[in-house]
Amino acid sequence: MKNKSIFVACDTSNLNQIKKIISETNTNKLNIIPKFGIQFFYSKQGRKFLEKFKKDFWLDLKINDIPQTALSAIGSLKDLKNCKYITVHANGGFEMLKAIKKKAKKINKNIKIFGVTILTSLNDKSLKEIGHTKSVKQLVLKQAAIIKKSGCDGIVCSAQEALMVRKRYKNLLIITPGIRLPGDSSNDQMRIMTPKQAFKNKVSGIVIGRSLTKGNIKNNTIKLIDHLNK
Repeated sequence: MKNKSIFVACDTSNLNQIKKIISETNTNKLNIIPKFGIQFFYSKQGRKFLEKFKKDFWLDLKINDIPQTALSAIGSLKDLKNCKYITVHANGGFEMLKAIKKKAKKINKNIKIFGVTILTSLNDKSLKEIGHTKSVKQLVLKQAAIIKKSGCDGIVCSAQEALMVRKRYKNLLIITPGIRLPGDSSNDQMRIMTPKQAFKNKVSGIVIGRSLTKGNIKNNTIKLIDHLNK
């Protein structure tokens, strides 16, 4: 199971809780990598903590702006030496994605850029409400094409679209949020799957948050290992 990438969503601004999540999900049975989003990164202690963080991590900023502003944002992250993954929104368009990939490579050749498609909190109804005429699946495929063409390393989409994307793009990294252990609440997510279902859909890695970080983190990590071993 060490070849399966598991990203644990560290979705809190509480530094002590962040340290607890990292410590208690640490296991030699899975490749678990912390993912830090805007909640922690924007916090007073978050940026300082990540400057000194000694292990690989994912910075989930979902950058989405005009190309020059997006490039400036990427440039401001060059001191985060162990940042190995950064997210950008496909909504920013081909030119932004291409420019970010090029800039990131100059800063650190090992950084992987993931293009974020339709958030897992949205469904077809949600898209219609904000003016889209295409379905989630149609939009994800359209965005996957732009992400691939731009040279980005991977795509972030729900596990429900993963197999469809994999059939078209054999070598693209596919990372899926909206992951829940069996029996857990979906909370604010619309398009969810279990870890095992997601890996059956040919994903490269999964993002798992509340199923690991709520309650007893060590026990939840054991549950995840058992679930993937069944």
